[in-house]
Amino acid sequence: MNILELFRKNHECQHAKIAPDKDVSYCPDCGELIENQWYITRCACCGVKLKSIIKNGEVMPQEHFCHNCGAKQYTVERVNKINFIDINYAVLLKVVVKPEVDELTQSWIDTEEHVHAKNLIGLNI
Repeated sequence: MNILELFRKNHECQHAKIAPDKDVSYCPDCGELIENQWYITRCACCGVKLKSIIKNGEVMPQEHFCHNCGAKQYTVERVNKINFIDINYAVLLKVVVKPEVDELTQSWIDTEEHVHAKNLIGLNI
């Protein structure tokens, strides 16, 4: 345990036990559904891959300029599947997947009882 974790005011789960090779998984610590998202930064000028970091929740290159052409502009590209060549350039974001529907109410009708009720109504008992 890091000493800074003791003094942190918000004790949010870091989802450290989620394996990076899984696309989606439940966190064993908090129970949330977590999606692993891989991102790579590229130079906007020449397209070369740049080593990426996460700073204040934003994906950006580690260096402030391209080592190939010297440009400062960059693009962030999401990678669906990470391969071993890109692993040194990519960063992993663990995003909580929110359900689309919070509450769901369902009802069923039993067809046998429904047919029987129609027969009773038709008999005029």
